Amino acid sequence: MLFTEDFLHYIWKFRLFDRLNLRTTGGEELEVYSVGMHNSHAGADFQNARIRVGETTWAGNAELHISSSDWHKHGHTTDNAYDNVILHVVYRDDQPLIRTDGKPVPTLELKDRISPELYNRYHNLVFGNQQIIPCEGSIATVDGLTMQNWLTRILVERLEKRSEAVIAALALNRGDWEETFYQFLSANFGFKTNALPFELMAKSLPQSILAKNKNNAMQIEALIFGQAGFLTVYLQDDYPLSLKKEYDYLAKKYSLQPIENHLWKFLRMRPQNFPTVRLAQFAALVVQSNHLFSKILEIREVKDLRELFSNIKINDYWETHYRFDKESKPAGKTLGQGSVDTILLNTVVLFLFSYGRHMKLQHFVSRALKLLENIPAEHNTITADFATLGVDIKTAFESQALLELKNNYCDYKKCLQCGVGIKILKPN
Repeated sequence: MLFTEDFLHYIWKFRLFDRLNLRTTGGEELEVYSVGMHNSHAGADFQNARIRVGETTWAGNAELHISSSDWHKHGHTTDNAYDNVILHVVYRDDQPLIRTDGKPVPTLELKDRISPELYNRYHNLVFGNQQIIPCEGSIATVDGLTMQNWLTRILVERLEKRSEAVIAALALNRGDWEETFYQFLSANFGFKTNALPFELMAKSLPQSILAKNKNNAMQIEALIFGQAGFLTVYLQDDYPLSLKKEYDYLAKKYSLQPIENHLWKFLRMRPQNFPTVRLAQFAALVVQSNHLFSKILEIREVKDLRELFSNIKINDYWETHYRFDKESKPAGKTLGQGSVDTILLNTVVLFLFSYGRHMKLQHFVSRALKLLENIPAEHNTITADFATLGVDIKTAFESQALLELKNNYCDYKKCLQCGVGIKILKPN
């Protein structure tokens, strides 16, 4: 029988063992008042348990192992931190257990108290299939309330992990939220392909310099294209030549060094997504919206947030160009709805959540979650897999949570830590 400590923890936590006539391996009558709180950190597995052994009631910790001899194998014998263990819960008892003070530890053996049906369901779910999503055959049976509660929990987990990068960058920027937001927003304007050069460009061009030239659109464009390395090459058209002239002056004034131009990628990209077009849009946004993060904190309506990024008027030159000195047919170059939603999802939501959590202002956390509920779901192979299994995916709230579920639970078969897996395994 393939048995894991995770499964034993699951059995104990939810009291899924035969509790009639409980006795310790020493023959004493045993009653479990409380299994305790599951501890995922160092120390005993369950803390603050309450039991009665014989006529004595005990409060303390419970430690769980497959075999009682594992107590010694795991080094607990000489560890005083385990002297307050009041009950050793094991699948099989193969060795008497004595504390460092010489006193025996009451032991409960569960080998004959676990339903074979429950074990078979667990084994088939975790070990008995090679499916991409272990519970493919059962997930559709999970009720909507359980699914929604679990998706909400793991969505918050996902945002908490992602917010760690924001707080780390905030520390490097000496607590400046505007500068930190500007750097992350810039990286996300590059989307996946050009995220790195966009980020490097923003870090090489502090927002404080842009603020000093905020009333001059040409200078803002010159600074951004110049720091991106696009004004160090041979140019012919009047517009890029004017930018170069402005940049040469500003670079000397602020002691600026551009990033390497070769970092930018154009290959196999639609012209609308060329980095030159994205840089033009980013420059227009900087011109249009000074102190952007402060504005976002004040905006309460989702439609107003969308308009902030949708109504960007770029320089007329880009109406007939995708690259410098290469004329093209006239075409609009505003950000499409999909691009706006990607920026809202990857930057605005993340920063509202991070700011609210860091500043202990819950209404910003709530606003971030509400924004996710108003952004359409992403379409990718993971969401497609869940959709074919009958999971309802309408908004980015669900799609982001399902990405977390797949990448950090399903892929590692952590079914016993998953609300969906627990619901499927739990007896009716």
